[in-house]
Amino acid sequence: MKPSTKDNAEGKMHQVKGKIKETVGKVVGNDDLEAEGKVEKLGGKAQENLGEVKKIVGK
Repeated sequence: MKPSTKDNAEGKMHQVKGKIKETVGKVVGNDDLEAEGKVEKLGGKAQENLGEVKKIVGK
């Protein structure tokens, strides 16, 4: 698997995990879990963008 494809896939996975954590945190009233989910979701988006950059640069 190309590094760019791997970054895209892992980034999307982290976004989904983050969204789940964020939603569960809201439902149960756990602010820490909600914040952790938001951070993971943002990290996943950054990783996905890194994959796009690698694809454009050709690495």
